[in-house]
Amino acid sequence: MAPAKLETEDHSRDAAFNKAMHGKSAQEKAGFLAMLAKDKEAQGAAVDEYFKFWDGKGAGQETEKDMKERVESYATLTRHYYNLATDLYENGWGQSFHFCRFYSGEPFYQAIARHEHYLAHMMGVKAGMKVLDVGCGVGGPAREIVRFTDANVTGLNNNDYQIDRATQYAAKAGLSHKLNFVKGDFMQMSFEPETFDAVYAIEATVHAPSLEGVYSQIFKVLKPGGVFGVYEWLMTDEYDASNAKHREICHGIEIGDGISQMVKISEALRAIKAAGFELEFHQDLAQRDDAIPWYYPIAGEMKYVRSIGDFFTVFRMTKLGRGAVHKLIGGLEAVGIAPHGTQKTADSLAVAADSLVAGARLNLFTPMYLMVARKPMN
Repeated sequence: MAPAKLETEDHSRDAAFNKAMHGKSAQEKAGFLAMLAKDKEAQGAAVDEYFKFWDGKGAGQETEKDMKERVESYATLTRHYYNLATDLYENGWGQSFHFCRFYSGEPFYQAIARHEHYLAHMMGVKAGMKVLDVGCGVGGPAREIVRFTDANVTGLNNNDYQIDRATQYAAKAGLSHKLNFVKGDFMQMSFEPETFDAVYAIEATVHAPSLEGVYSQIFKVLKPGGVFGVYEWLMTDEYDASNAKHREICHGIEIGDGISQMVKISEALRAIKAAGFELEFHQDLAQRDDAIPWYYPIAGEMKYVRSIGDFFTVFRMTKLGRGAVHKLIGGLEAVGIAPHGTQKTADSLAVAADSLVAGARLNLFTPMYLMVARKPMN
């Protein structure tokens, strides 16, 4: 299901809302402190805007109209999701909002960085290249790829708050001369055609209402011979939308991760070819024979923890850890320290985590379907 038309962009409106909700919280060092610094009225508006697409519309209850509204409001849905979830992500996961594979004895953040390096390696990103990061978050992968390759990276994002955070982090890292961040909708990019030598997306284009649509935009801004690499979130071809359990898992992923609609691997392969790319490599990295599952941190599987830092990251996802965080945030919200809706957002992230793990264990979902494709010279 693709939207009949794309959402109209309004950067002035988005900037005004960013200022109202987030104020100077982008300057906070920790995601938790930034979370407490929001304007309560504006955050309440963001909660209402996001959850109106989901409340009372669970798996088995949602109608075709409900799903159509989500797809047609893809930019609003995604923007408000990250208005609400960014600080929680940073506090619980770090500044690179993606999953990765793990090797035995490998610390969490080392594995995260290696996953980013592997994508850049598979794409052949070189020093001095002009590279676009589609859906750049707060810039964690962009900073790592700049350090790894010495390329020049532009991050594209439709969320002003994340752009503010990313810009601040780049300056602190001394990388402002190699990194810049641009506001925009990846379904209607404003860059001139044939601008970039390479484009990558890490678990970001899943927010698109149409993979063919976003891949076509990427194709447009790539130079002839340019390369596109993506880690895509997809349902496997074993997913059956008519199976109630399958749909419940998929819906949990969608609501907890700000996704208008998940699609299958077969659709992604069709879409990238339809956009005009020559597909050079594709593989579901989640299907590699790894001793440690990619989802172990969100499953709270403490037996795989290899460092003190990892202990605290993974402990948050155990039943005990989640219960403690739920009570803490609920208590802070009750006394007016945390803004209204913080606990509701955190609970939806917990639903997503459970659904991601269930989807992985049943081989219904992958967060790391790797595709590397090239724009033909002619």
